[in-house]
Amino acid sequence: MKRYSAEHQWIEQDGDEAVVGISTYAQESLGDLCYVELPKIGAAFKGGEAFCVVESTKAASDVFMPVGGTIIAVNTALETDLSAINEDPEGTGWICRIRVDDAAELEKLMDAAAYADMEK
Repeated sequence: MKRYSAEHQWIEQDGDEAVVGISTYAQESLGDLCYVELPKIGAAFKGGEAFCVVESTKAASDVFMPVGGTIIAVNTALETDLSAINEDPEGTGWICRIRVDDAAELEKLMDAAAYADMEK
């Protein structure tokens, strides 16, 4: 089940790992992205800490880690083709996989219904 942060990131747990990306709302607000600065594998971040940058023709925006964790993989396809993040930000446009520090942090995030209510 996907969980969402107030900063418009999503995370989906997979055992002690999780996949992280920007929400569809964030992508639509920014417009078509033209650059993504991916985080480095092995880098550790606290929940709420900026871990990468996305840029569109409208603006550059930090992307914040929804929960604390260590980067274990990045979506290298985004280095040469941003169509996935522009067309499917909550699927094939994922940004990274992390090893979650504390799974209890996930419970503090919003489910899809709560996030949809926040967007209004």
